[in-house]
Amino acid sequence: MVTRPYNMHYIEINAMTMTARLSRFLFIALTLSALTGCPQNSAEIEQQRQAGIAFLAANAKQPGVTTTASGLQYQVLKAGQGATPKATDTVTVNYRGTLIDGKAFDSGEGISFPLDRVIPGWTEGLQLMKEGAQYRFFIPAELAYGEAGAGRAIPPHAALIFEVDLIKVGQP
Repeated sequence: MVTRPYNMHYIEINAMTMTARLSRFLFIALTLSALTGCPQNSAEIEQQRQAGIAFLAANAKQPGVTTTASGLQYQVLKAGQGATPKATDTVTVNYRGTLIDGKAFDSGEGISFPLDRVIPGWTEGLQLMKEGAQYRFFIPAELAYGEAGAGRAIPPHAALIFEVDLIKVGQP
């Protein structure tokens, strides 16, 4: 059996290369996180969570805002006259989503989806509506994306606001 000595020079250079790559990766990740405004440490994440709790507590006292047992808050902007969806229905909506600071992160017109395949706050909230209604939902983080957040647009523990028009219940 032939044994070969390790090339210590090669191992040292390879380790230095890996360290440089890791440092570069961490620098890029932290820079992107800072540029996108997403919290990057536990203190910022806790601050985001507390801001959502405080916002929802104050919002619950606003005229016309109703809070459900789960903590979902809603405001009826326009009553509807049509069908009310069940969690298993497909719905078609117009919507606009913002963070509690007003920063828009998503919107859509004539979007159709199965109601049981969205965040819990939407599933619960849309079942309160009738076709033709327009509601504003104030969704606690636990009924939205929770501690994971959603990509760069929605930080961890973010409470969300959605204005939703329920256009149709059933297949588009």
